[in-house]
Amino acid sequence: MATPRHVTFQLNGRTVEAEEGRLVIDAAKDAGVEIPHYCYHPALGNPGNCRMCVVEVAGAPKPQVSCRLAVREGLDVRSDSPAAKRAQASALELHLVNHPLDCPVCDQSGECGLQDYYMTVGRYQSQAREDKEHKSKRVEAGPHVMLDQERCILCTRCTRFVDDVTKTHELGIFGRGHEERLDLAPDKVLDNAYSGNVVDLCPVGALTDRDFRYKVRVWYLDKTDSICPGCARGCSISVHTSTKRPWHNGGRRVARLKPRYNAAVNGHWICDEGRYSYKSLDENRLGKVLRLRPSREELSWEVLAAELAGRLRGGLAAGGPEGLAVAASGALSNEDWAAFKALFVDALKLPRLYFAADPDQVGEQDELLRRREKVPNLKAAEALGLRGGSFDALAADLAAGKIWGLWVIERDLDRVWGRRAAELLAKPELTVYQSPFKGALGDAYAYRLPATAYVEEEGHFTNFEGRVQAYRRALDPIGAARPDAAIFGLVAAALEGIRSREGAAA
Repeated sequence: MATPRHVTFQLNGRTVEAEEGRLVIDAAKDAGVEIPHYCYHPALGNPGNCRMCVVEVAGAPKPQVSCRLAVREGLDVRSDSPAAKRAQASALELHLVNHPLDCPVCDQSGECGLQDYYMTVGRYQSQAREDKEHKSKRVEAGPHVMLDQERCILCTRCTRFVDDVTKTHELGIFGRGHEERLDLAPDKVLDNAYSGNVVDLCPVGALTDRDFRYKVRVWYLDKTDSICPGCARGCSISVHTSTKRPWHNGGRRVARLKPRYNAAVNGHWICDEGRYSYKSLDENRLGKVLRLRPSREELSWEVLAAELAGRLRGGLAAGGPEGLAVAASGALSNEDWAAFKALFVDALKLPRLYFAADPDQVGEQDELLRRREKVPNLKAAEALGLRGGSFDALAADLAAGKIWGLWVIERDLDRVWGRRAAELLAKPELTVYQSPFKGALGDAYAYRLPATAYVEEEGHFTNFEGRVQAYRRALDPIGAARPDAAIFGLVAAALEGIRSREGAAA
């Protein structure tokens, strides 16, 4: 493959180097110059219909659109000249001719291209005198998206997405002239697996997220880089949290998840499964370290670790390591898996480990992003040489009374075994449940340990391709919750303390 040829050209009076043939709008962005635009998107092409990205080109008889202008040697472009700015402002005024002045009640307010560009290239004296064209508002385009036709500037980003990316064709531009409008195609509903991306693509407030509408203003949100734990793809996301005004957003700390561009993993998109998975992050949460049987009592982590280590030590002496089973989730981080191996494999020598992607962690897969394994990190367990057994075999051993202890980590066995789960959990002498969430059978265990959710810790996931990616902490843990790795470390230290005391006594 031939090496791309690089050339130099003039941009706003300075010399810039770029790949020959690269679009001026992209080369300018690489050089730190943002040229106003609406319709252009690097993943959706360059129709050139918004006319916002006009620039002045030396020797050209009139301004040209930078999304259709290729870089060449000696090209002289200005995006900040009076002629360019006048052309940009004129294009903006035409976009705003029929746009309603409802910024105070629009969810896009605070991150709207019309607002931003008006302050940078607009602030003109309006020449429009006619009444605005009225169109349909609050159209439920699909389960996740609300359409306001009056706000649409006909950039066609959304229609190109459903035509070229999802290929589901739910949206189209209908009518002509001043009656032209974005609408649903006949007999269609915007309900494909990636429908939420049209909200991200919309540069104005024409397409808004029904779940996010009127919950919290965007300037009250904090943003943290993270990785979606919804499947083995490991899409790069941004977690938007609402803690400055906790009475907003219905009390939820996470307001929304947005895709974060990663060319090697998810590009510009995320699926709806991942996008709306945040809703459960503050629901049914565990925050207390509890012993539930024989009597309910809240414990400190130190007391829990000592007590649990003593019971594990006694159980191992009486029933052996083959009678202690551990069922873990593929949602554990690389750090969690390393601590898991140090405790259960290296220290306790357990042969019974179960963490396969069984029915509760398997779903639909497609050719775009979604993977069958609905957990982010089974690959890290494999990299450590861990192998998980069959949950059917575990159920048979529990029913036969071969298991004296069962430690469940971020699994909902009710979804694996159904009605049999409660009966099987009553078999072992010692049962431990460790998870951020209570789950259907959370009260059926002897011990319940609160773990942090991924937004409350930092770590790494290894996706199905073996790519290691970091995620950051966005929120404080709930109650006494700790990362899984820290919990494993506490119990391992308590076990080592028992061994040391026994060795000293001997």
